[in-house]
Amino acid sequence: MNVYDFTVKAQDGTDVNLSDFKGKVLLIVNTATGCGFTPQYTELQEIYDEFHEKGLEILDFPCNQFGEQAPGTDDEIHTFCVGRFAISFPQYSKVDVNGENAIPLYKWLTENTTFEGFEGPMGLIMNGVVKKMDKNYKNNGNIKWNFTKFLINKEGEIVARYEPTHSLKKVKEDIAAQL
Repeated sequence: MNVYDFTVKAQDGTDVNLSDFKGKVLLIVNTATGCGFTPQYTELQEIYDEFHEKGLEILDFPCNQFGEQAPGTDDEIHTFCVGRFAISFPQYSKVDVNGENAIPLYKWLTENTTFEGFEGPMGLIMNGVVKKMDKNYKNNGNIKWNFTKFLINKEGEIVARYEPTHSLKKVKEDIAAQL
């Protein structure tokens, strides 16, 4: 099984077969508009601008599961992101990434990766926040917070998982290596 086996919902509700992205490098991100990590949209757009023509696609999945930080409809979220951060990569329909209502794509992503910890000073804060929600958080693959990223290679395989505190500079280097 790989990423190409999944179908997701576009922002307008239509089905998107991820097999349409065969041969591309994918960065899959669960996002939120009211999160402390929301400014990462700026860096994600810069990465997209630099690498899109070379074969990168960013798949942005708004998610309201963490502190209800992605309120609103898909259209409202998209309008905010385009207006505030000038994103040009596609956003998909709002999803759950954990629990019984998690979309199959995210069930696969979390079942096939492990949580390797938060980084830096924000990591200490995130450890405290996440521990209150899931005392066993260090020992499962669940998504811990908004802006968790997965790098998928051109063959549809998971290459890396990045927690929201992970350096986007490192993410960018890893993307370049896959292209």
